[in-house]
Amino acid sequence: MRIDLNGIPTEVAAANLGDALMALGYGSTALATALNGVFISAAARATTLLHDGDRVEVLAPMQGG
Repeated sequence: MRIDLNGIPTEVAAANLGDALMALGYGSTALATALNGVFISAAARATTLLHDGDRVEVLAPMQGG
């Protein structure tokens, strides 16, 4: 299916957000995620189903000072 990942059309085979993040290389990173503008907690990603055309936003914390 095709999702919009941070504004970029992306093909994924995963059915849920957690599996999609793993497949896209975000597996072990501390992240904030949103699906269609709604925050999704890390605990809910495995049960959050994806649908064709969904908008997924992934934000990783930045370090610096």
